[in-house]
Amino acid sequence: MNKATQALLERIESKRDEVTALTQDLVRIPTVNPPGDAYEACARFLGERLQKRGFAVEYIRALGAPGDSDLRPRLNVVARWTGASPGECVHFNSHIDVVEAGPGWSFDPFGAEVANGRVYGRGTCDMKGGLASSIIACEALIESGLPIPGALEISGTVDEESGGFSGVGYLAERGYFSQPRVHHVIIPEPLGVDRICLGHRGVWWSEVETRGRIAHGSMPFLGDSAINHMSAFIHLLETQLQPRLQGRRTAEPVEPAGARVSTLNINSIHGGQVPQNYSTDARGWPTGDLPAPVVAHNCRAVLDRRFIAEENLEAVKQEIIDMLDELKRTRPGFDYGIRDIMSFVPTATPKDAPVVDATARAIARVLGREPSYIASPGTYDQKHIVRSGKLNDCIAYGPGILDLAHQPDEYVGIQELVDSAKIMALAALDLTAGKRQH
Repeated sequence: MNKATQALLERIESKRDEVTALTQDLVRIPTVNPPGDAYEACARFLGERLQKRGFAVEYIRALGAPGDSDLRPRLNVVARWTGASPGECVHFNSHIDVVEAGPGWSFDPFGAEVANGRVYGRGTCDMKGGLASSIIACEALIESGLPIPGALEISGTVDEESGGFSGVGYLAERGYFSQPRVHHVIIPEPLGVDRICLGHRGVWWSEVETRGRIAHGSMPFLGDSAINHMSAFIHLLETQLQPRLQGRRTAEPVEPAGARVSTLNINSIHGGQVPQNYSTDARGWPTGDLPAPVVAHNCRAVLDRRFIAEENLEAVKQEIIDMLDELKRTRPGFDYGIRDIMSFVPTATPKDAPVVDATARAIARVLGREPSYIASPGTYDQKHIVRSGKLNDCIAYGPGILDLAHQPDEYVGIQELVDSAKIMALAALDLTAGKRQH
């Protein structure tokens, strides 16, 4: 390692407190999705910081996209720093939205407390810690005085937790993740400092509706319960489909290993009367909502079907439809409807792609060990970059432990923040210059 590169790593090491503080600042902006709170505050915070460091900053509102409103505008920020000579562009993309905190925390979910060498809080690992590391990496590169050709980009985008349609999806359709503007993308999702994520499983979200006939609840024999029909469908899923899925195993290195098979999750069920809040007083008299005695004429279930690279999306859909058709043939009164919510096919960046090669070499330099190559069990914004941006040189790499995402007491290790910033900086240094090997 030459002196200039060593000096770059030492510069990042000296920014340990800065990357910690930046992570804390980001976590303290409660960008909870849904509904999409504080997006503009977070985007402006990022843009103002990067503009002071020489980046040209754009704020792009996803007008007309899902979720966008004047009350909660879907505002994305894209910042670009251009070097003095021609080269390639490396783009670091992070989503700024986080899921709800939920119960069970030992720390303030948005307090960003430091303890045990970690920053705790919602979004620390997924993925504001990664965003902070990518910013420190780029700022250190610029400050180093090294001759950096090409361009560095950093984006903070919205709604990844709900599909990314107003974030990366919106930008990708408008050329923000396509050549010649961008050549390489690193998404700092929390996959671990020594792991490179090449892609993800596929997903099909759908809603199944079973239909019945309304009647008085005291005479259910005069009606036909849609909830009972849904129960029969769920029984088939549990006894027929899910055992079959357990036998389908991918050759892709999906982590954790339990996700190397196809899976089905019933995300939600809604049937009959709308949700009620029932309560009684000391006499046993109702004080809250009151039930209405009706047989459910409608029941809806949302299915989250994750499928492996060896499966085909159309076959995945047909498998569910065939089960519903079987019930329609064999179960008296059974009727159904089904509609797509969203779907994405599996993605995989080739292991010999430039961004993979550069990141692998950087991991070996900084950590002294070779990386492992994995695929994610869930989708992330790579899906939009590949599908709409037509850019296949994209990986997920960042600090944090994937299993902690969306959990109480989520955290990111401070050493991981520093190490991943070093790795991102070295990878970007090679990629902007178009280097492929040493």
